[in-house]
Amino acid sequence: MKEQMKYLKLSKEEMANLLDELRREFRVVAPVRREGLILFEEIGSGKEAQLDFGNSRKSPKDFFFPQMEVLFSYQLSDNELKIEEPQPEPRKTVIFGMRPCDARALLLLDKVFLEGEVQDSNYRRRREENIILALGCTHPRRTCFCTSVGGNPFGTEGIDALFIDLGKTYVVEVLTQKGEELLRDRLSEADEESLKSAERVKREAKSSMGLQVKAKELADLNLLEIFEDSFWDQVHEKCLGCGICTYLCPTCSCFDVIDEKTDSGGERIRLWDSCLYPLFTLQASGVNPRPTGRERMRQRVLHKFKYFADEFGQPSCVGCGRCVVSCPVNLDIRQVVNELVGGKA
Repeated sequence: MKEQMKYLKLSKEEMANLLDELRREFRVVAPVRREGLILFEEIGSGKEAQLDFGNSRKSPKDFFFPQMEVLFSYQLSDNELKIEEPQPEPRKTVIFGMRPCDARALLLLDKVFLEGEVQDSNYRRRREENIILALGCTHPRRTCFCTSVGGNPFGTEGIDALFIDLGKTYVVEVLTQKGEELLRDRLSEADEESLKSAERVKREAKSSMGLQVKAKELADLNLLEIFEDSFWDQVHEKCLGCGICTYLCPTCSCFDVIDEKTDSGGERIRLWDSCLYPLFTLQASGVNPRPTGRERMRQRVLHKFKYFADEFGQPSCVGCGRCVVSCPVNLDIRQVVNELVGGKA
């Protein structure tokens, strides 16, 4: 028999106390305000956590796939090469306030780093050390489009417990054993009236999102018909190639690997890269298979909504809208996809 969902309740006034209590046992990461931006950081007090925000500027992806990390260091001594991998101490971490879209993005990153014959051990370790307490989107932004890429403002995928904001209180859906062990003795049982209010909030949230994207329609198109389409000749011209969309994206996983050398050794470092950068596909021979913005824009759009969907059955996009909000030239990925699909309808 399927285990019944457990619903708990927490007063908003008690949230800071809950986070402080968790800090005694875990590293606690939560959304904080820094110079006008909402970012995820380790908090030193429960009062630092921001409870009312649209979404963070950057996703919490850094805590699983850091923007820069040392893979190993090497030393040459007496003609002997010594290689040493970092051995970080395990840090059990509670991430509070992650939006459902960002939690779902981790499941897509899992497909990149954990599926197949070779797994990324650094990524796997960070995934295993985390407990995710997500915060449902009571008021999605007009730039959000999670429902058109398989998500939901109150989606539960990849989440241990979901907090639903009712104004003065939270109803908490406990979704995993880790979530139950963490919260069952710290929160009270939810009453029937609160559960009804939570369902009403969920219904209202879905209707407040803006332009949706025709993700499934693009995935269903014949690649041969769209790969050399003249559409790409115009759509890329607006793009500056700054890469902010890829750096803010919670599902982008492109990286470069470089060696930083010293007199007697060095470090091998992995750092984020972007498919929109001219040097990303430059080969040692001097050949670049994506020499212009046309090819690079095509790669970004088709990888997210066609190639990834063909391989894994869903697009590599969770509809968070960060790329729409932050693009300096207002290049809207939703419009790009919809125009491409419309031209083939």
